[in-house]
Amino acid sequence: MCGICGEVTFLGQPASVEAVTAMSGCMTQRGPDGDGIVSRGRVAFGHRRLKIIDLSEKAEQPMVDPALGVTLVFNGCIYNHKELRAELQAKGYTFFSEGDTEVIAKGWHAWGTELPKKLFGMFAIAIHERESGRVILIRDRLGIKPLYLSEGAGRLRFSSSLPSLLKAGGVDTSIDPLGLNAYMSFHSVVPAPRTILSGVRKLPPATLRIYEPDGRTKEEVYWTVSYERSSADVARSFDEWREEVHNSLRTAVKRRMVSDVPVGVLLSGGVDSSVVVALLAELGHQDIETFSIGFEARGGEEGDEFKYSDIIAEKFGTEHHKITIEERRMLDALPGAIQAMSEPMVSHDCVAFYLLSEEVRKHVTVVQSGQGADEIFAGYHWYPPVAASNDPAADYAKAFFDRDNARYLAHVTDEYATADAARAFVEEHFAMPGADDAVDKALRLDSTVMLVDDPVKRVDNMTMAHSLEARVPFLDHELVELAARIPGKHKLADGGKGVLKDLARHIVPKEIVDRPKGYFPVPGLKYLEGQTLEMVRDALGSRAARERGLFRPDYLETLFENPAEHITPLRGSELWQCALLEVWLQTHGV
Repeated sequence: MCGICGEVTFLGQPASVEAVTAMSGCMTQRGPDGDGIVSRGRVAFGHRRLKIIDLSEKAEQPMVDPALGVTLVFNGCIYNHKELRAELQAKGYTFFSEGDTEVIAKGWHAWGTELPKKLFGMFAIAIHERESGRVILIRDRLGIKPLYLSEGAGRLRFSSSLPSLLKAGGVDTSIDPLGLNAYMSFHSVVPAPRTILSGVRKLPPATLRIYEPDGRTKEEVYWTVSYERSSADVARSFDEWREEVHNSLRTAVKRRMVSDVPVGVLLSGGVDSSVVVALLAELGHQDIETFSIGFEARGGEEGDEFKYSDIIAEKFGTEHHKITIEERRMLDALPGAIQAMSEPMVSHDCVAFYLLSEEVRKHVTVVQSGQGADEIFAGYHWYPPVAASNDPAADYAKAFFDRDNARYLAHVTDEYATADAARAFVEEHFAMPGADDAVDKALRLDSTVMLVDDPVKRVDNMTMAHSLEARVPFLDHELVELAARIPGKHKLADGGKGVLKDLARHIVPKEIVDRPKGYFPVPGLKYLEGQTLEMVRDALGSRAARERGLFRPDYLETLFENPAEHITPLRGSELWQCALLEVWLQTHGV
């Protein structure tokens, strides 16, 4: 896990080493173990290294292979790098390092645009071909690793972090009206390629883009998930699907133990992370380090789920760490958590992941997380009504969206009034071929869009703020493909995640399965009061906020009169949503 950045020019001018240095310097926490910049005329790459695989300096980046004429920077981890290395060696390639970076370099030379289809892992890659002058950008299938872009004045800049692009300057920082509509409507999800800023875009997941020396581009989407099912898939029994999932998930968990440093598990006490621990134990791993976090209760709502994580820790004999966070410490950590956000993320548990990561990094450098299981196996409450709906896109929006467009227009100023862009996006996505069943349409949207730009991004940003690498076995692309083939009735069984819950009943204590669905509760950011409320009031009442003029004053006054009365369908605070955006913009000098 690392941070990458670079500049490419198209009008003959040299790339700015100063800009790349500024971008790299903004990502020290993504890679505290080493840094480097390679500049060749119109192309300059920068890299911050977190040592996970091949801890020697032979694997340092940017990596230059002069014999092949390839320079690259890479963020992520390739779990099958040893298998690919053997395949390349059989073709006659020789290696000077033991890591996965060199495998990508040789693999690009050997396989070209077929390379990403052969990679198992999470990755954002930039490659420069010396002879052709082309620059190639590649992002992993599920968008686990970020890649932000800024274009203008005959040049391209890219980075693992949006704020690092801002450090280099020259970015249009005006608010993108469609980005704001998505943020306020789609629960802070701004789908690629947009961001909240007009001058910054994201390379979409599963995308390979080639930049020619004159700036012309071409790209391909090298992977899609299909929800089409064969007759054998339809006929396969529930028990057979459970065994298929068991084998595939075990393989996914095993792959994510590839490391030259210790690996732990973020253990919430829910089904997903508990299954990961159980499978590691099944694979023979002992004395697994596990980590849970809790907060002070507020508004009659408990702030921890330790009683469940304790059950798993005891059952599997893990070395368990419980972290309880007092409100004062949460408030102290909020600026750091917001600083770590590449985009504004309204979910209350950002600060939970931030503080948890800080503690975890004292013990391990890599953790596995249960992120993604709900989006892959249909665990959310909106899937059953969508499945029974005559208008699934509308019912999805009713359950997930923070506000409809009429309310959106009543909440933002006229400058940012737009058509219902977020709702139109959902309807267009639902209408795409490859998923005929309504719940499959919702699962495809959640797994390839919502998951990318909310939960997965949140985990990446908060863990990397403390130089911690998070791996997500539920987003192994083979497991995702398998889950897509499972008929919806099996996934919706047992109140959702039926197949996964049935697997869990075979390998974890039943108390973990037969419990209310949980999440990282952070009551202090839902029931805004005291010092948290004052911080919010200061941000939204500041001169910067008034001059920016995103929200109607009467709407903000209504929110301040009684914050607890204005809770979104997904149990978030409308006031926190507005304040978080403003604080994020101010934090990053926008």
